[in-house]
Amino acid sequence: MIEQLVEQIEQRFGEVQEEMVDPAITGDRQRFAELGRHYAQLAPAQKLAEEWRRAQDDAAGARELLEEGGEDDAELREMLETARTRIAELEEQIRLAMVERDPHDDKDVIVEIRAGAGGDEAALWAGDLFRMLTRYAEKRGLRAEPLSAGDGTYTVEVKGDGAYSVFKYEGGTHRVQRVPETESQGRIHTSTATVAVLPEAEEVDVQIDQNDLDIDVYRSSGPGGQSVNTTDSAVRITHKPTGLVVSMQDEKSQLQNRERAMKVLRARLYELKVAEQQAEVAADRRSQVGTGERAEKIRTYNFPERRVTDHRTKLTVHNLDQVLQGELDDITGSLQDADKRRRLEEQAARGTI
Repeated sequence: MIEQLVEQIEQRFGEVQEEMVDPAITGDRQRFAELGRHYAQLAPAQKLAEEWRRAQDDAAGARELLEEGGEDDAELREMLETARTRIAELEEQIRLAMVERDPHDDKDVIVEIRAGAGGDEAALWAGDLFRMLTRYAEKRGLRAEPLSAGDGTYTVEVKGDGAYSVFKYEGGTHRVQRVPETESQGRIHTSTATVAVLPEAEEVDVQIDQNDLDIDVYRSSGPGGQSVNTTDSAVRITHKPTGLVVSMQDEKSQLQNRERAMKVLRARLYELKVAEQQAEVAADRRSQVGTGERAEKIRTYNFPERRVTDHRTKLTVHNLDQVLQGELDDITGSLQDADKRRRLEEQAARGTI
């Protein structure tokens, strides 16, 4: 079975390499970009396949020498055992490398952060999460563009190759345990904020009938300059069939606010569409966000102990300050590994790997 998988990797990798130097394809920017992404996805598996071949050769050579009279050679026996152990490790890694990708992984995302339980402290915590995730995007070479911010509610667009694959694990209730600045008795409070991660949809993904929209304009109530509060620049769009409502007021231009609101609405509608098609609870925005109650959580940030615990993988790290500065790679890595193993089990059950 693993031999067939290695041959499949080698064959497909070779085909992609040939296509990438084909003049007919290099002139097609879209096709060449698609091949580039496919090449990047296959390259780690190809490297593992090469190492697996070398380990197989090492094992075969050691066996041959042992059979030729080297049964008492401890070094040869150790070489064979080391090669066998490495082969087993590589086979697991190769299977994980070939797990089917989430079809949304390459998409840009819209991240919505809202204060949950905890009043003013929850609103402050939502702001902390907004800054943490924005810094994380920057550290991963992604572009974070705030769409709206304030009053415990933040919306940010994250663009870049694989943005959804990085941010999809942040969806859910984030719980904080700390002493608020306004707490005179030094008591620890527990507050929450919810995060929803929406793969961004193109117009071809979601067709919106303009007749299904109610669009209201009104004067912005937030900061932003003299003209913000004196003109009807804020926009509220209601999608009548679903009842979804999106409001934007941070830009001075009504047109800009409308474009941003439509972008968020399209992403929300796309997620609903995907949830219906896949019938997966995890794809539903409500399953990510929950109610925001303190008992609902994907991750806890404990300030007194300077620790962060992700409850999905049971991983605990003790570098809270660094995490809040966007150092989330260890947490994301453990979640990606767990997700790959789950997908591998599902593919194995279907007999597709």
